[in-house]
Amino acid sequence: MSYSVGQVAGFANVTVRTLHHYDDIGLLVPSERSHAGHRRYSDADLDRLQQILFYRELGFPLEEIATLLDEQADGRADPRTHLRRQHALLTARIEKLQKMVAAVEHALEAHNMGINLTPQEKFEVFGDFDPDQYEDEVRERWGDTDAYRQSRQRTASYTKEDWKRLTEELNGIHRRMADLMASGVPADSEEAMDAAEEHRQFITRSYYDCGHEMHTCLGEMYVTDERFTRTYEKVRPGLAVYMRDAIVANAARHAS
Repeated sequence: MSYSVGQVAGFANVTVRTLHHYDDIGLLVPSERSHAGHRRYSDADLDRLQQILFYRELGFPLEEIATLLDEQADGRADPRTHLRRQHALLTARIEKLQKMVAAVEHALEAHNMGINLTPQEKFEVFGDFDPDQYEDEVRERWGDTDAYRQSRQRTASYTKEDWKRLTEELNGIHRRMADLMASGVPADSEEAMDAAEEHRQFITRSYYDCGHEMHTCLGEMYVTDERFTRTYEKVRPGLAVYMRDAIVANAARHAS
């Protein structure tokens, strides 16, 4: 049994362009070709793709993933070693998510916005979103963090025009990221990672110091908290996950 590149893209929820890229760099070379020269993927190829996507989810660079999988394929690492590594990585990921109280971005970026604006000004800047609605939750969850205090200090003097400028700048970043996704550009591409880095620097410049580790926590919040997910899905369906993946890839790039 073999599958076309389109079928595999559908199974794995990745783009055809991503699969072509994996083939070009030798990370996932399809086992077969049709008479017309089209890629055909075997069940073993799908197993390898599953492993690739697992490590991508954890932020591993593609070169490192290739090394890990080739070690197993060549018999230099047995399957139990591979599974133990995955278990350790997942455990570490779970622990990190449990500490996501440090993740602040949208809560501070959106919920704290415009606290000194009149109701008319808030509507002009934020539309039908009311930042005061979440103020108690934000203070309870993050009131003791440095990021919360830093954001409050920076935004205390922002005027309506400041908020409009920041909102337009952030919307511009979101649109650029959505356009990349719509064009089939992989989330771990240079373009997407550069957009994620621009997003991180926007947060640091406008609200609070946001390192790469905190930024990855924010990316997780975009897909785990449905309120934030809805914000990105309104821009383009699938953008929350794409943003998260680009942020994780960018953090891994800087870590390496």
